[in-house]
Amino acid sequence: MSTQPLSGARLQRNALGLPQILASTLANIAPAMSFFFGFGTIVSGAGVAAPLTILAAMVVIMFLTNTLAEFSRYRPSTGSFVTFIGMAFGPAAGAAAAVFVVFGYVVAASSVVVISGGWASDTLHLFLGWSVPWQPLSLLAAAVVGVLVSRGIGLSTRWAAVFFYFELLLLLIGAAAMLIQHADWISLAPFSWNQLSGGFKGLSLGFPLAIYLFIGWENSAMLAEETRDPRRNVPRALRFATLAIGALYIFLAYATEIAFHHDAKAIGASPIPFVDALKASAAALLILAYLAGLSSIASSLIGLTNSQARILFNSGREGLLPALFGKIHLRHQTPHVAMWAFLAVAVFIVVVFGRHVQPVDLFGYTGTLGTIPVILTYLVTNLALPVYMLKHHRGDFNPLRHLILPLLGTALMLMPLWGLVEPGQPAPFNVFPYVALGVLAVSIVYGLLLARNRPGLAASIGSYVADE
Repeated sequence: MSTQPLSGARLQRNALGLPQILASTLANIAPAMSFFFGFGTIVSGAGVAAPLTILAAMVVIMFLTNTLAEFSRYRPSTGSFVTFIGMAFGPAAGAAAAVFVVFGYVVAASSVVVISGGWASDTLHLFLGWSVPWQPLSLLAAAVVGVLVSRGIGLSTRWAAVFFYFELLLLLIGAAAMLIQHADWISLAPFSWNQLSGGFKGLSLGFPLAIYLFIGWENSAMLAEETRDPRRNVPRALRFATLAIGALYIFLAYATEIAFHHDAKAIGASPIPFVDALKASAAALLILAYLAGLSSIASSLIGLTNSQARILFNSGREGLLPALFGKIHLRHQTPHVAMWAFLAVAVFIVVVFGRHVQPVDLFGYTGTLGTIPVILTYLVTNLALPVYMLKHHRGDFNPLRHLILPLLGTALMLMPLWGLVEPGQPAPFNVFPYVALGVLAVSIVYGLLLARNRPGLAASIGSYVADE
């Protein structure tokens, strides 16, 4: 397939405002889905003071938002990480980043596809007594989302917002019910350093998963081309979404711990602590938790397909990947080929590995494997910011914003990365670092060969500026 860049291929301009890209970002993060399956493990490591681990993760993500916000101020681009890395380190790095981060995103996306069917199947069985296999439900969810996102960014973003705010309402009602039912246990213990298991060690044990809760914070940067005033609105969405979702997680964590009467051992032993806490506090409201999960998964699948497939699209448009992915639907002005390809690969992963693996297990496997390339991409983008500023905007270089904060963010992200790749993990997690390393090697070779064979590639990277 040709990797020649496409000329004139543009997405719909000014289709989204700040509220829309903010809602899309929050939907992509999927707080219910992320919190339901992650909080118990965080408490197992950090103990009663697990909310402090979430707070620390939010602070670290804020360092990353600074990097992406600064890039978006100077070069708002649908290519996001790939564009920024390519403009800093050259076309070979940009092409390698395109392959590597798309791999990470599509594998992580398969975790949402698989849990969409798994959670829907469990919900139907629990509340209606229906026994519906999860596999066709996952395929149906992917197909519906594919049709929705390919028909227009405005339409799909509105639906993502509806699902997210419905999810948010249900979560807040559930958390409030817990606090009311267990008001006698309300205290500041979850925010006390003395309640951390092992102090800093306990904080670090749950830290990698706490970072995972925020994956998707970068969503708005990829919607830059369709956003009004992207140089202003994208940075605002990045920062506000991170702060808002962090505050929500801390509130949900606090309410869950109150409902469990500060029993960290019981929380860690619970498969889904929030659901168990709500069941014990107000069983009549249990349906709210399951509906929140369904809404969360739906909004996440819409949000991530809209944003992450656009990196695949822009890489095809600029010649870093096959030009086929850079095509735009003439009527709906959506990158329909990239979107359907992105979903198709995610579904393929689910079909191949879902025959012998339970949905929750496959959710954990693919989520973990997909996160490794994404976090590595975060790190490289942090390092790219000072290089980019000195190369293209030396007069605007600010040592704090463009050097110290990115380097500090890089250092702090090494902890969650190590948590994902450290030796001695159980199978199949022990294999994932080698899979990621192999994909990285292939990506680098691909980037070097493409840059050698395409001398003009450097000029095409970042050539599609969102507001120009």
